[in-house]
Amino acid sequence: MFKRFYSSGLKKPVFDIKSVIGNINGYKQSIHSRQLLNHDELALGLENLPLLFQSWKDYHQQLAEIQVQRKAIEKQLTLGKKFEQNAAKNSTGQSIDKNKLKNLKLQSQNVTELINNAQDKMNDICDSLPNLVHHSCPAVAPVTTDWINPLHDVSKDNQQESYVADPRKDHISILTQKGLVDFSAAASVSGTSFYYLFDEAAQLEQALIQYAVQRARAHGFRFTLPPSIARMDVIHSCGFRPRDDVASGEENQIYHLSNTDKGLIATAEITLAGLNANKVFHESAKTRPSLPLKLCGLSKSFRKEAGARGKDTKGLYRVHEFSKVELFIWCRPEESETHLLSLKNFQMDMIKELGLTAKVMNMPANDLGAPAFQKYDIECWMPGRGSFGETSSTSNCTDFQSRRMNTRFISHVSDGHDAKPNKQNKVQTQFVHTLNGTAMAIPRIIMAIVENFYNPQTKMVAIPKPLQPFMNNKTHF
Repeated sequence: MFKRFYSSGLKKPVFDIKSVIGNINGYKQSIHSRQLLNHDELALGLENLPLLFQSWKDYHQQLAEIQVQRKAIEKQLTLGKKFEQNAAKNSTGQSIDKNKLKNLKLQSQNVTELINNAQDKMNDICDSLPNLVHHSCPAVAPVTTDWINPLHDVSKDNQQESYVADPRKDHISILTQKGLVDFSAAASVSGTSFYYLFDEAAQLEQALIQYAVQRARAHGFRFTLPPSIARMDVIHSCGFRPRDDVASGEENQIYHLSNTDKGLIATAEITLAGLNANKVFHESAKTRPSLPLKLCGLSKSFRKEAGARGKDTKGLYRVHEFSKVELFIWCRPEESETHLLSLKNFQMDMIKELGLTAKVMNMPANDLGAPAFQKYDIECWMPGRGSFGETSSTSNCTDFQSRRMNTRFISHVSDGHDAKPNKQNKVQTQFVHTLNGTAMAIPRIIMAIVENFYNPQTKMVAIPKPLQPFMNNKTHF
């Protein structure tokens, strides 16, 4: 069973155990549909949860009964001091009562330990569970919901005939011949799946960053530069746990810094989520709403990317280090599905403006990470690669991360005249919902631009119009 240790900076998560037990079939379905390798272990823990919860309640009842007896004896001892005229009788009675009190205190300690052990076991089980799955998620294959700048009539069945591989547009050959990328030198310096970018390719990265940040700020996102290192408990609280080998505990995504409790972030989502750990947002009728809070973070991202990758081992498609602009939202629970669609539409608009052809997909349960309740991916057509490739993703994580980060909000439900809690107003403390989305995964968009806008006749790559102002109004390179 997955067990996590918390640093002094991050409180232990608060799980709604009754809610989990009340929806135990939903969690069983989530475990099954995600096709996790430790499916049996998770299912067994889930089945044991009701028994543990009943034991926990029984222990609490025992403790309450012990406390009643203790208070009764303590009261007798207090009264006995007031009637010391019968010294012999009182001395004998007090001696017996004190022994009983000592035994009851010992029983209380033992039962309290049983309560804490049961609580820890229940928390470990709940902490290991993935999120529930949205009812619209497909079972095993993604469902295309939208097309962006399609090369075909989407109403017809012969869609795939429009997408034919073109080896002349391979981004590795194009950028290497132009001297704009060097994979060989990077392999010698850092290892495979690293790269150097030069001149226009490096400028293109900066242009994409500035474009994405500008668009995000125009949509109400505050810009930030978050840390690229996080404590492992924060990384785990975000839901970054190995999918390839969960049972062994090996981290297949995260670079763990030796002899520390820290790791390199796989995405700014991790340190953005950690920004509001242990925080309570206050909502009232008289103050400006603190939710939703929307941040746009630029960071370097680091991924070990273990496992067989085939053709993805070459070029910019799957690398160990890359720049990424990430979007993150904290919101009220009832608003998270609306924000998910808003993030998806934001991503679609940028891909459309860049002139790239892509499809938007509602992702199946077996492709969801542990925190995701629902996820949309956008895959751009890459002719040199000869297939569509994921360039952005957006997920609704509901309260999965906020429970583990202890990020809540207090809502004053009032009559509209007074935001302070009183007899007519109720104060509700809830966990926020969190969402994340890719604003710009730089290497893959560079790859898509090069492979889609390279002209084999002129041997030039056209720069998308929205990026030209960030590249000295250059139109080609």
